[in-house]
Amino acid sequence: MLTKDLAICIRAIDYSETSQIVTFFTKTNGKIDAIAKGSKRPKSAFDGPIEMFSHGRIVFSDSKREKLATLTEFESAGGSPGFTNLSHDLAVMNCCFFAAELLNKMTHDYDPHPELFDSFLEFLQNATDKESKNQMPALLILFQLSLLKEVGLQPVLNSCANCKTQYAKRNPVPSEVEGTQNERYFSSTANGIICQDCEASFPDKIRLSQPATNCLSNLKIIAEAKEKTVNEIERILIGHFTNLLGHRPKMAKHFLKT
Repeated sequence: MLTKDLAICIRAIDYSETSQIVTFFTKTNGKIDAIAKGSKRPKSAFDGPIEMFSHGRIVFSDSKREKLATLTEFESAGGSPGFTNLSHDLAVMNCCFFAAELLNKMTHDYDPHPELFDSFLEFLQNATDKESKNQMPALLILFQLSLLKEVGLQPVLNSCANCKTQYAKRNPVPSEVEGTQNERYFSSTANGIICQDCEASFPDKIRLSQPATNCLSNLKIIAEAKEKTVNEIERILIGHFTNLLGHRPKMAKHFLKT
């Protein structure tokens, strides 16, 4: 049986001199692995090799019982190659590759997440917008949190994940001024932020700066945060994904700044 869907390529590797193995994240069927036979031939049915972040409509054999589906058609959205021109900025490209790696590793085959598809598509659209270049690290954080929510692993950010104590309202501006009172920590084992009364029970906890706590408890202000705060949050999320996956994501090395 043939299935049609909207899809974004999140992985592409050579299978032979003429064919590829591609992983698509689709809107209604979730993640699928497929063989694109003859895709590397000059006159293939796919108009050449399928590249990372290619976006469009696909037709594939519905082989849920098999290891690989067979891609039979691929039509780029609007006749364009999609988001394959991201190489103009290395930092932006790294953000996109990291998002794709996490999307691939945190989702299961044929497990649809339509809202997550839309979030990833919007993330890639922002990546091609030159005005959004400086906001890509913050947008990556928002996508990572969206991914965790969609797969049922949303961290607790508005109260202590252990004792459930609600946080007091904070100034909407993520101030860089540190304080010693009401310290907060992030614990991967607790799956969220914990208060100073509970932190002793979680050896893996990482102390959060006040600006990072403010941003995590009010995601709308992450775009206003300074680079130092964004980097702090990203390091914490990398540690969290490392714990969830059992290994550090390959692209993490590009974001672990000292």
